[in-house]
Amino acid sequence: MNWALARHEGWRIVMRLEDLDLGRMRVGAHEAALQDLRALGIDWDGTAIVQSDDLAPYRDALNALAAKGEVFPCERSRTEIRSAASAPHADDAETRYPPEFRPPTEGFPRVIAAWNTNHRLRIEPAPEVVKDEFLGTHTFDPGLEAGDLVVWTKLGVPAYQLAVVVDDARHGVTDVVRGDDLLASAARQQRIAHLLGVAHARWWHVPLVYDDTGQRLAKRHGSHSLRQLRDDGVSAQRVIGWCAWSLGLLDSVRALETKEFLALATPTALRAAVTRVAATPTVFHAGELTA
Repeated sequence: MNWALARHEGWRIVMRLEDLDLGRMRVGAHEAALQDLRALGIDWDGTAIVQSDDLAPYRDALNALAAKGEVFPCERSRTEIRSAASAPHADDAETRYPPEFRPPTEGFPRVIAAWNTNHRLRIEPAPEVVKDEFLGTHTFDPGLEAGDLVVWTKLGVPAYQLAVVVDDARHGVTDVVRGDDLLASAARQQRIAHLLGVAHARWWHVPLVYDDTGQRLAKRHGSHSLRQLRDDGVSAQRVIGWCAWSLGLLDSVRALETKEFLALATPTALRAAVTRVAATPTVFHAGELTA
């Protein structure tokens, strides 16, 4: 959907390999991701950008936030945070950083003294309106939902929320198409962008695909990975056809070329598809590709 929308709208597609989650990176992961896309006929503009190649822009951003007195080092453990009286119960999806754990504002450093320490961004409770091109307008409160966000980790790299804001700004990203599990993150990224004095992208959030247990289809489902499907003899055209069928662009699953998908997946058709899928979530069954 991201690729088709970009090609219809005349956008330049930025290929960014986000590899700052150092504990989970595998050797060869970069090329494997690009191979998956090439196999589906998906292309992009320019050379792929690798986040870990240059950490200077992220350090500059953290220093800018520190100069404003907006970040502070934090050595609290997850257990401490979860057990705090003001935090949600353990079965909640997210634990809010307890405001009483925040040091006095006058103690916030104006210069980053150690890069191998977790740093959090002060997030005060306040509504943040997210206008989404697919899902409409939503209001979040990052300060109440998550509290002070980790923006730098003890591994010496930026956390996701800071990294993507910095990257989107420096790469000139105007539109972001991604899963709706990140809709609340859009509010947090808007808040960070405002503090850094940069523009944020327009948002296009797409409903996720789920497995037959009701869990989102994710990388942990190795048997459903594009590489495994190829190894099992499932053609890229069959995968593309399933994508089109799941969006209501085809009446049944059949092999479909990339250019045929592009012809069907117009912006108008995709808007209608998202409305349908948001009302009735898509569930993936492996047999739909092999039948």
